[in-house]
Amino acid sequence: MSSTLDPKDIPHDPRDPNPWLATYLDQSTPLDDSVKRAWLADAASGSRQYLLPLIRPLARTCIVLIQLAKIVVPPKWAASRLLHRILAWGMRATLSPQANWLILRHFHLGSQILAFIAANSGVKVPLSPLEPMDIDDLKDELFLKHDLNLFNFVINLNKALRAEGRTLRPLPREQLDFSMLEQPALQLSDMPDGKLNGIDLQSAIEIFTPVYQLFLTDHDFWRASNSLQLDETIGIYCATILNSPEHLILLNNKHPLVPMSTLRAGYRLVLHGLSTEMLHCLLMQMKAAQTGNAPGGLGSPPV
Repeated sequence: MSSTLDPKDIPHDPRDPNPWLATYLDQSTPLDDSVKRAWLADAASGSRQYLLPLIRPLARTCIVLIQLAKIVVPPKWAASRLLHRILAWGMRATLSPQANWLILRHFHLGSQILAFIAANSGVKVPLSPLEPMDIDDLKDELFLKHDLNLFNFVINLNKALRAEGRTLRPLPREQLDFSMLEQPALQLSDMPDGKLNGIDLQSAIEIFTPVYQLFLTDHDFWRASNSLQLDETIGIYCATILNSPEHLILLNNKHPLVPMSTLRAGYRLVLHGLSTEMLHCLLMQMKAAQTGNAPGGLGSPPV
């Protein structure tokens, strides 16, 4: 399935239905149509089908071996800048256009979601938005900064709420501030698309995870892995403001008080990216409904 393929071009055989077509046409969950096309094109690639099953057990073995090696390595040894240069090079040289596009989008969407919560919390919360427009922008330690932003946001938000004796509360739909939400000005067509750009998103994340662990301190890697469980925290914040607890049903990275093994960090990172896309899409739909510009198209059901 290409990123621009019209679903009408995919034949439907009732005796052999196409799983990707079924997933694409399904509108039970919010997901921007262009994102769903790119996500499924990437997921249906040969890389994910044949490479991922080989890479995943090797990557998890590497995580265990690196964890053992960290016992004798000085605890504060790290090379974050080198790490980010390696990641940026790997992305530009080997990742599929869809994978690179989705990764860059994630920084924008995460920043916008945090800004939405802050704007509707009733308190002042400092923000540090990350908005890379090119793969080389990631060299400025953006992966590490993304993890730090999540924890700092939760800490600063709750300090401000506690200082004023407040908690997050539902707001009437007409009072919600959606002004910070928009589609990032990133084009799939601008992503590198050379002969070697074929590694899918999930395989790339499995490869990058032990590399990430190798070049960071054990503490930094543990914190990064556990930042994924803040999905539930951020989801609850949004559900509280929107008064829509039913939208928490698809969250899988839980519970923040029960840290999970770093072995599944790669898989959980994929879930983190997808839940961010879905939450952003939901907020965009609500913004459109508030302004009277209801979104259309597959993957964008009305609110």
